[in-house]
Amino acid sequence: MAILLFFGTFILAYVVWTASSIFRNYQIARRIGLPIIISPVSTLNPFWILLWRGFPAILSLKHLPFGLGTWARCTSMGWAFQDKHKLHDEIGPIFTLVTPAANELTIADPEAAHAVLARRKDYIKPAVMYEQLNVFGRNLNTVEGEDWQRHRRLTAPSFNEKTSSLVWEEARRQATSMVSLWAQKGSQGTTEVVADTATLALHVLTCAGFGETYSFNEGVSQVAKGHEMTYRDSLSLCLANIITFAIIPKRYLSLSFFPRKLRTLGQAVQEFQQYMEEILARERNSGAKGRSETPNLMSALVKASDEDSQAKESGRHSKLGLTDEEIFGNLFAYNLAGHETTANTVAYALVLLAAHPHYQDWVREEIMQVQKTSAEEYGASFPQLQRCLAVMYETLRLYGSIVFIPRAASLESQVLVNRGGTDIVLPPLTSVNLNVQALHTDPKTWGSDSLSWRPSRWFTDSSGGAPSMDKPTGQTFIPLPKGSFIPWADGPRVCPGQKFAQVEFVAVLNTLLGTHRVKPVLETGQTEEDGRKALLGMVDDSAIFAITLQMNQPRKVALQWETL
Repeated sequence: MAILLFFGTFILAYVVWTASSIFRNYQIARRIGLPIIISPVSTLNPFWILLWRGFPAILSLKHLPFGLGTWARCTSMGWAFQDKHKLHDEIGPIFTLVTPAANELTIADPEAAHAVLARRKDYIKPAVMYEQLNVFGRNLNTVEGEDWQRHRRLTAPSFNEKTSSLVWEEARRQATSMVSLWAQKGSQGTTEVVADTATLALHVLTCAGFGETYSFNEGVSQVAKGHEMTYRDSLSLCLANIITFAIIPKRYLSLSFFPRKLRTLGQAVQEFQQYMEEILARERNSGAKGRSETPNLMSALVKASDEDSQAKESGRHSKLGLTDEEIFGNLFAYNLAGHETTANTVAYALVLLAAHPHYQDWVREEIMQVQKTSAEEYGASFPQLQRCLAVMYETLRLYGSIVFIPRAASLESQVLVNRGGTDIVLPPLTSVNLNVQALHTDPKTWGSDSLSWRPSRWFTDSSGGAPSMDKPTGQTFIPLPKGSFIPWADGPRVCPGQKFAQVEFVAVLNTLLGTHRVKPVLETGQTEEDGRKALLGMVDDSAIFAITLQMNQPRKVALQWETL
């Protein structure tokens, strides 16, 4: 009886707290003056996250009549990928989600989105959302203020034209080996596109970022001496379970009483930490013998660390360099941003190209013309391969790794101006979520076919659904409203690896489609149209895993690569 009384009292107290908190936040939301959705849970409520992940059927509450379940449409992680622009079509480009914990603004207005990203001091990264990225140390993604300026100043210079040239050559080398392996599969095709592109992207990163060069079939997919896990597997486990780090500190994950899954994650953390320490030691050793003429990301970080150590040895407190822990934090961040997101984009693009063979012809026409008139080096080829870049942009528009960009208003009230010219006053510390997926599918920006994958839309000579075969090179990209296309964010905190990713993607596509053609492996009785629909179904069946968008069943349809 006492237990029932305790739980009854606890539930009553929770209900009263929830109701009073919602009422208080609702009053604040009314003063903001935007459309309001009331939710009994916060999107970051750990109990709610466990509930909808464990019992997805709970999200069927969104079908309740009279709008009573609207909150269930927009409180699960990655909801925007499925919803696209629908909710904003119904209630407006910006709305306030009122929850017991806080008010959350969701923005699908390009002008307001651009303003948020342009004013980095007024709209900061919320610590609660980014803390798990500090698992190996503070890094460029998570710091603010002077610390961000220091990290940016020390890491950004390594993303230069020399690095781009190295990325180009290594991506082409890896892609050549990868497609050769795929072509050997013959009519059975390959179902390992996602896994193989992840290996390719990791090898490009280790080469251009850390000065470590591997063949496609070796390197990060092999267990190194002194390890029990491969570099790739230890990193993949850390990335896939990144939310766990926000709940359980990494130092406790190896405790014997934890379930095997958590202990395996703890081992992955230790293994990846060891890999990073070894990379750092090798770079310091090579630096002592004389640094390379082509500095990479790692050499730039080590140089910054050495400056920090020298300052401490001389008795000065240094704010100029990086600690070893900050080096490890940045290495992890660049592994996340520089490998997983790019690999996903390449994988999605290849599946979509297999589903749209006319776009393979469209891209190949440009590749053939560039090869006739230019050398295959980075400086001569990359600027001309605009259709390859358009394929990347269109893939990121619909299947970008990040569907939301979270921010929070600073300690002072902020004024936003939306596309209609209306001033919106936000109270201090208001949560702000930029709905990237909705911005990328807004019919006002992208037209009535905004949900269709059509790379030719990126050029001013594009018309209708069929891709233009005119002017394979020298086409002009369409002008876009600021804030309408933000796969790498925008403003001062735009991703420093944007050019890195673009060069890598274009190099891979140029290599693959210049020599091969891809199509789905058809099952018995399937037509080509059936195969196309199966591929589109595979990419549309995607969800957020940890923090990035990924296909739920990437091995469902095999891809056959034919040599031209």
